[in-house]
Amino acid sequence: MPKLTYYGHSTFVLEGGGSRIAIDPFFANNPHTNLKPEDVRVDYIILTHGHFDHLGDAVQIAKQNDATIIASFELASYCESQGARVHPMHIGGAFTFPFGRVKLTQALHGSAALGSAGLVYTGSPCGVLVTVEDRMVYHAGDTGLFSDMRLIGEMNTIDVALLPIGDNFTMGTDDAVKAAELLNAKLSIPMHYNTWPPIQANPAGFVKKVESLGRKARVLKPGESYTF
Repeated sequence: MPKLTYYGHSTFVLEGGGSRIAIDPFFANNPHTNLKPEDVRVDYIILTHGHFDHLGDAVQIAKQNDATIIASFELASYCESQGARVHPMHIGGAFTFPFGRVKLTQALHGSAALGSAGLVYTGSPCGVLVTVEDRMVYHAGDTGLFSDMRLIGEMNTIDVALLPIGDNFTMGTDDAVKAAELLNAKLSIPMHYNTWPPIQANPAGFVKKVESLGRKARVLKPGESYTF
């Protein structure tokens, strides 16, 4: 059975299909975890966009593990220019890797990395559907609410939806609750909150509102795992 471990903010490690896959590996400056980038062991890395708190330590971790970064074409190209091995994709596209299937979805946000000369455009932001051992995880990335989440839910049987609730840069709690309703996932888990003052949110309040709709939700504490 796949295992999902949360490291705070939007950082997760998914274990399944014989691989360890990091999603948005932000460790070095993440106040929610003491895990250091040099101690992270993964086979693949999936990136939703190029902002520093999502691109994070991906290149360093990829190099030290000889891991492959999976990302949109522009972001993958940026990581490749930094010496990482990459697999470029784009929104709407899917690919089957040794561990399972990855499909990129749209997200309403931005995407740029900080280079030596300033911000570097890194393509469109994404969400991602990851299927391992016949279980599907939807990591929404940084996004606002959009009505096609209903379509994503209709076309996919989502076991776990990872949804930002911190507001300011992404959906707030009420919009994330609506997203949980549209996606119709078996379980919704909040992310991207309480890392800095502008994104303070109450994850227990999110869970209570989702459950009031007859759906399941739970809070994962940093370092906690969920097997499904």
